[in-house]
Amino acid sequence: MISSEMLAAGMRTLVAALEWPVMAVLLGITALAVLESGLAIGERWLGLRRWRDSGRLDLVEQLAHRRIERVDMLAKVGPMLGLMGTLIPLGPGLAALGGGDLTQLAQALIKAFDTTVLGLVVGACGYVLGKWRRRWYGACLDAMEQRQAEATP
Repeated sequence: MISSEMLAAGMRTLVAALEWPVMAVLLGITALAVLESGLAIGERWLGLRRWRDSGRLDLVEQLAHRRIERVDMLAKVGPMLGLMGTLIPLGPGLAALGGGDLTQLAQALIKAFDTTVLGLVVGACGYVLGKWRRRWYGACLDAMEQRQAEATP
């Protein structure tokens, strides 16, 4: 029969195994947020004008949908991973506190706060980029539709 202590130990092992993958993915999506910020600057000053002048409404809609979807993912997943990165080291940190090891507790708290901040930064970037892109693409698509309507008799 499985005891509650065995079950708890198994859960602790599983959660501890998630620490590095969560941090690696969080660093990866941080890099993606930086990349998306650069892409957004390029879109705003060069890309949207070229897309609007191309007259390819279907292509612009597809691009807009994909790019908005990516930053929406950043806005949602960044804070989730930040929270996971916060909670995972707190368990061993609190256990260290119970054993009187303040150094291990301090290291766990630093790791927890760093992942929280990073996750929130990624989420904020995704949110702001999503808002801007929705506005930019909406204006671009409206201009393209108006141009097409004026061109058809």
